[in-house]
Amino acid sequence: MSAPGCTAAPVLRERGQREVFCGLTGIVWMHRKIQDAFFLVVGSRTCAHLLQSAAGVMIFAEPRFGTAIIEERDLAGMADVDDELDRVVERLVARRPDIRLLFLVGSCPSEVIKLDLSRAAARLDAVHAPALRVLNYSGSGIETTFTEGEDACLAALARTLPAADEASLLVVGALPDVVEDQFARLFAAMGMARVAFLPARRSGDMPAVGPKTRVLLAQPFLRDTAAALADRGASRIAAPFPFGAEGTTLWLRAAAAAMGVADAACEAAIAPAKARAEAALARMRPALEGRSIFFFPDSQLEPPLARFLARELGMRPVEVGTPYLHREHLAEELALLPEGTALSEGQDVDRQLDRCRAARPDLAVCGLGLANPLEAEGIRTKWAIELVFSPIHGYEQAADLAELFARPLERERRLAPLAAAPFREAAE
Repeated sequence: MSAPGCTAAPVLRERGQREVFCGLTGIVWMHRKIQDAFFLVVGSRTCAHLLQSAAGVMIFAEPRFGTAIIEERDLAGMADVDDELDRVVERLVARRPDIRLLFLVGSCPSEVIKLDLSRAAARLDAVHAPALRVLNYSGSGIETTFTEGEDACLAALARTLPAADEASLLVVGALPDVVEDQFARLFAAMGMARVAFLPARRSGDMPAVGPKTRVLLAQPFLRDTAAALADRGASRIAAPFPFGAEGTTLWLRAAAAAMGVADAACEAAIAPAKARAEAALARMRPALEGRSIFFFPDSQLEPPLARFLARELGMRPVEVGTPYLHREHLAEELALLPEGTALSEGQDVDRQLDRCRAARPDLAVCGLGLANPLEAEGIRTKWAIELVFSPIHGYEQAADLAELFARPLERERRLAPLAAAPFREAAE
């Protein structure tokens, strides 16, 4: 008997030039989630410019991230980098006494000069505890891509969580507050008393973890975090990810079954929101049904998004590329993908561009650097980064998620008459 969907499908593994952001960009959404944390990148001016550009910080804003610049004298060994870092942290603590959790974030420059940020974090933690906790992780483009920055951050947190003996559900992955609140209400309606989210909104409210903790991943890119929680004794609940009505339903049902919630109680709790999501998606389906889509690897969200688009909106995935394909965490997603869907892991951007041009998909999901060239060739695009920064999980966001893909196609439809009209001189 053949395996369902793409469970046993071959994967094209590519190792070439990549077009993807580094893990530092995860700071842009993580600093908004943990409201009393500060992310201090130990890096270059390029790192600082990247974060400022990605976050769109206005000149009068005072965000909770910054960059400790590694200067030429640091690289030349003319200054003690640890002493320099200590001085930066002292100034930061004096200026921002409200900060309770400080992350020292490694970058390409700090990795190149072999700066031991784990030792620096331990030293600074001893100095500033208990008022300030200091942790570290790597967001270096040498080691991480785009969403792996969140994974590294949460893995660092997971190793420091307090121990727990009670049975509990732990939802893991940074979610917008509005989405987190929606899920919390659904779990409460099912009768679940012990449900926590990682990361918590404040450092003092981080959840406890232990052998009776059941982990429900909200994001598909949390490999290291899941491993760190497993080391603490927690066990993962196997489930698709909560994108669209179907994915959210299967995700919630898996959690309910793992926590001993009766099927009737689960269905009663989710029925109203599920019905709203299905009705909203039915209205969006005509705009996307039958259209082809090509995913360039970017965020590791690609397989569950392709499943959502294929099964709930009738799109046809031509190729689903992802930076890393974690078969264990994605097993339920791969089983639901249409049989015959081409899967690729990693990137050789020139080869993928050639395959995309040959396929001529109706829509390509890609990074910012590829969007304009593809648009110029007549291939409509969706920026992959928008799928990370937008609230897309859960029932209430299902139609919004569909609209993100429908919008470029609708724009093309509206502009088509203008493109076909004859050009008239301004003088006429």
